[in-house]
Amino acid sequence: MLSVENLNVFYGNIHALKGVSLDVNDGEVVCLIGANGAGKTTTLQSISGLIPIKEGKVTFENQDITKVKPHNITRLGIAQVPEGRRVFTGLSVLDNLKLGAFIVKDRSSIDRDIESIYERFPVLAERKSQLAGTLSGGEQQMLAMGRALMSRPKLILLDEPSMGLSPLFVEKIFDVIKGLKRDGVTVLLVEQNANIALSISDRAYVIETGRIVKSGASKDLVNDKSVKEAYLGA
Repeated sequence: MLSVENLNVFYGNIHALKGVSLDVNDGEVVCLIGANGAGKTTTLQSISGLIPIKEGKVTFENQDITKVKPHNITRLGIAQVPEGRRVFTGLSVLDNLKLGAFIVKDRSSIDRDIESIYERFPVLAERKSQLAGTLSGGEQQMLAMGRALMSRPKLILLDEPSMGLSPLFVEKIFDVIKGLKRDGVTVLLVEQNANIALSISDRAYVIETGRIVKSGASKDLVNDKSVKEAYLGA
């Protein structure tokens, strides 16, 4: 579904991504793990068109999207849940969800989509009239995911969904990711909590200082000595 080939990205003179390549197949959950500053968020933002790519190629469903504008990438079926959630704090939960459906042409179906989001995240139904800025961190993360799902994505990019959340909300968020996989939504997950990321993903890539240094089936990387020492607290 998604192919990233030899991605090179710069911030001024800083070479942030150095030949990053990865693939995500239809229906998979693939995780990208690494330390702070390794290039995980930059990789997602490059795929989404939010950061210009100096060299390399991004292909989605056999279409070159390397230079496609972010809003048109969304129209093709890629949605990103950004690090830090970035909900519209001055708008209600319901209005945040409606904004996620800006590309949906069949306006009559939006109410049905909202109801399906409420089924997946019951707390959002309870808080639908509440300002998003008054929600807890975990509730805001659910809203950010719900908003992304309103665009009916084929591929969802999740950037650090567990960051700053209580263990209870972390468990809830990852239960939702498992549900997305069951429903056929493909997921590329960036996550610092390597233990939980590897436990729910099919395959994984390890990124260090802008380079992919290891990849493989998640069940194999869990038992990899260097991965254990660097990311799993072993």
